[in-house]
Amino acid sequence: MSWPPIWPVASVPRWPEPGARRVHILAAGIVQGVGFRPFLHRLAARLGLGGWARNTPAGVEMELEGPPDAIEAFIHALRTEPPPLAAVEQLDVQPMAALGETSFAIRPSTAGSAATLAAPDLAPCPACLREMADPAGRRYRYSFINCTDCGPRFSILRALPYDRANTSMAGFAMCRDCAAEYADIRSRRYHAQPNCCPVCGPHVFYLDQEGRAVPGDPIALAQQALAAGRTVAVKGTGGIHLACNARDEAAVLRLRQRKHRPEKPLAVLCRDLDTVRQLCILSDPEAALLQSPRRPIVLLQKRPGTTGLACLSENRRLGILLPYTPLHVLLADGTAGGPAALVLTSANRPGCPVMTDNAEALDGLAGIADGYLLHDRPIVNRCDDSLAALWQGREYFFRRSRGYAPQPLAMPSDEADGILAFGAEQKAGFAAGRDRHVFLSQHIGDLKNAETLDHYRTALETQLHLFGITPRVLVCDLHPDYFSTREAQSMAAKRGLPLLQVQHHWAHMAACMADNQLEGPAFGIVWDGTGLGSDGSIWGGEFLRGGYDGFRRAGSIRPVPLPGGDAAVRQIGRIGLALAWDAGVPAEVREALPLLRALPGQTALLAMLEKGIACPGASSIGRLFDGVYALLSGRVDAGYDGQAPALLESLACGEIPGRDYPTAYGPEGEVRRFDTRPLVAAVCADIAAGVSPAAIARGFMDALARMALEQCRALNPDRLPVVLSGGVFLNQYLLRAATRLLEGDGYAVFSHHRVSASDEGLALGQLALAARARQTE
Repeated sequence: MSWPPIWPVASVPRWPEPGARRVHILAAGIVQGVGFRPFLHRLAARLGLGGWARNTPAGVEMELEGPPDAIEAFIHALRTEPPPLAAVEQLDVQPMAALGETSFAIRPSTAGSAATLAAPDLAPCPACLREMADPAGRRYRYSFINCTDCGPRFSILRALPYDRANTSMAGFAMCRDCAAEYADIRSRRYHAQPNCCPVCGPHVFYLDQEGRAVPGDPIALAQQALAAGRTVAVKGTGGIHLACNARDEAAVLRLRQRKHRPEKPLAVLCRDLDTVRQLCILSDPEAALLQSPRRPIVLLQKRPGTTGLACLSENRRLGILLPYTPLHVLLADGTAGGPAALVLTSANRPGCPVMTDNAEALDGLAGIADGYLLHDRPIVNRCDDSLAALWQGREYFFRRSRGYAPQPLAMPSDEADGILAFGAEQKAGFAAGRDRHVFLSQHIGDLKNAETLDHYRTALETQLHLFGITPRVLVCDLHPDYFSTREAQSMAAKRGLPLLQVQHHWAHMAACMADNQLEGPAFGIVWDGTGLGSDGSIWGGEFLRGGYDGFRRAGSIRPVPLPGGDAAVRQIGRIGLALAWDAGVPAEVREALPLLRALPGQTALLAMLEKGIACPGASSIGRLFDGVYALLSGRVDAGYDGQAPALLESLACGEIPGRDYPTAYGPEGEVRRFDTRPLVAAVCADIAAGVSPAAIARGFMDALARMALEQCRALNPDRLPVVLSGGVFLNQYLLRAATRLLEGDGYAVFSHHRVSASDEGLALGQLALAARARQTE
């Protein structure tokens, strides 16, 4: 895991003559909770320097005294040899008068307004895993083992600086042995704030389905319950999960039924890489990402021929993670007969945030969980699992949360300072600027749910408080009905702050530019489900020219009719019918389409289409995917957001070539539009003729990738850099195909790597646009 410097550190003072010198140094960045002060102490001892160091809200402050060459070596080591989880982003070095100090001490931390950074929660390090497996050690099989290189950080943090008193470990006083480690410079637990052991630290316990304590080893009891096909609620670092045996289809289906999650994919926690390889194809870079201290869920291709995986995921991929806390390591180790692969899905009511509180779990999971593996360390900051695929050798986020939040991103200047961006609604996320940093929220969810909106508000206030951010400029989406927009308007009114509203797809484009630190201008290909256009219509298949200063809509697609408006997003069969109607598909072909034999209320829907009643048009690639999948599968309703595009992508098979479908464009005008009708008509004809669904799905996506290239050739004659953003580009086949064609034609193509391409990453673009607007005021 690396934390590269975000901007150059200060230069080292040069002294004209030998003799003891003294300097004051302020180190900013990820320098608290990562073993930084113990590193300083060891480094000072090695170089024979005196002085002191302490945590402050601005970072780590220190004074050094000794020979000039030793001080220079110390500063060089800060740059080149920091602890593995630290990020020294800035060093301010000032000369002082020598005091004759020869010893080095760690001083108590100081309080004040926060200006430092905080580390995310980290998986157990190899040293702690070895210690936990040692029967002779005092932390043998202890679920809360940690050190300065690993363990909880953000999820237990109440305030900065990162000291035990400011975490949920404050209620666990260290025993004599732990206190001795904490004070021993030779120990890797020197000043490790969550340091604890079975004598003084948190404890795990197991409860039955009625919430009664069960005597015995809690881990063994949980393993036995899982092996018996039961569902167990497991409290982790940032929330509570529901677990069951991933290789027991009956157990998985029972969990789905109880949780009212019949189709949405389930993540699987595997004991080790050998277990992963039994289920999925695994490359070396994917294995490295799985094993990284961040421990995201990684989307992998299912291993062909492996049975029993359809109940976990209805598509070709499976979300896999390795144990990310000591408790999960123990739960999956099989010592009491437990399974090597566990379903691990968020414990929450439908649409609500993941649960974090023991009492809440006992109440809310009654009738769902057969047992509870809980502990008594409070979760301060809710933080869902991160979800990513590997693309171009790096993370490609579907969800950026545990293991990454609250690590900030860098901006090229401090113009982001004091800007608060409110994001979108369905995949909500905010961004707050401080100096050159942008702090992004953890995963939030859909703000239409009241509990999720509360989580959004709490997380926002927490980050502003933790990092000492006072908003001076607010920015949000154009859509007046987004709850995030209303939150921004409310804060602007209460605090008397200026509010900037920016168009949805322009913010997507800016997010990808900021993600890749592009100054602009650029050519944006932004494809998603829906977003309010600057003309008041629904956009979602956009080709934009511009940058942070402004944009022009150069291209789009023919609007897809949505009979019943939002109802069509849920009942995707309506979109399929509308596409066939719009394309003028002949009656004999329509009659052969499975969808039109299954869709109820067709007469009324066709009347709505003919008369243009309650049928808003959406120039949306996401809605086009919905409709084509409905036609191809005969499916009427979507089970969850993004299901149809994911399943259509999954239909494409590498061995079966795609059909060669036409691409056409409407009358030339201010906006060059892709005409969907020839493509839809050809797809319907192939469905009626019984052509392989795999060939149709692949041909459809190939046509969209080819359309992206053709639009770029027509609308980007000066060959501006191309940025790909929007939730449609979570489709890995389409992302790869479009990138391959565009790069093959000589375009420089940029996609997301630090934030999600979906609406979750939108706030970064909003903030970047507001920063530029402030620069030009």
